[in-house]
Amino acid sequence: GVGQDLVAMCVNDLICNFAEPLFFLDYYATAKLEISDAKEVVKSIAEGCKLARCALIGGETAEMPSMYEKSDFDLAGFAVGITEEDEIDRSKFVREGDALIALPSSGLHSNGFSLARKVVAELGLKFDEKIGGRALIDVLLEPTRIYVGDFLNLKDKIHALAHITGGGIVENLPRVFPEGLGAKIEHAAIRTPEIFKIIAQKVEPAEMMRTFNMGIGMIVVAPKQNADFVLARTDGYVIGEVVKGGGVQLV
Repeated sequence: GVGQDLVAMCVNDLICNFAEPLFFLDYYATAKLEISDAKEVVKSIAEGCKLARCALIGGETAEMPSMYEKSDFDLAGFAVGITEEDEIDRSKFVREGDALIALPSSGLHSNGFSLARKVVAELGLKFDEKIGGRALIDVLLEPTRIYVGDFLNLKDKIHALAHITGGGIVENLPRVFPEGLGAKIEHAAIRTPEIFKIIAQKVEPAEMMRTFNMGIGMIVVAPKQNADFVLARTDGYVIGEVVKGGGVQLV
């Protein structure tokens, strides 16, 4: 599933600029190319591209034994999308009173793994332990959700999108606000999956909010009158609203 993570991190950023993904290219580098391993990775990249409704048009492979050891590999990629020039800057559309609607994440979403590994080790957890009926390793490595389909269904009814990656809600959401506006979010409204609660046993609350998505992969900023439209067509739920001020107020 790592290939889907790679695609997701690119296309989920693109749609925040209201760009529809067109195509994707990848790069796979390793010490010695094992065809079976490479095929698995490229297959997951292709699956990600299907979910993102874009074409996988090519890629590059490199063998560099002096750079990598054994089965280590390095994966990179980029996506190109298209949008109207006057649609790229979404902050000019955001208004006081707009609803903030959270679209759930599928898990850690490619962020915070160094800290998650450290906590798992400190707690003495085993990767085959069950978390909500699933093995811990499967929960940790759940591929990043791709929100392109949601975007295409909502595009004409919303003002902005915030991709919640490294930096969490507190650092990513303010990017969509014009000067003088910010967010008021009900902390209790956030539906936090069990895996984040486990990690939080060893991490301060403020650091959790800065490092992890806490169960929210994308935040939709929509006019209040369009909130029901968004809620009816997604698995989203309201967590707050746009208010005067700046930054993110967690209440």
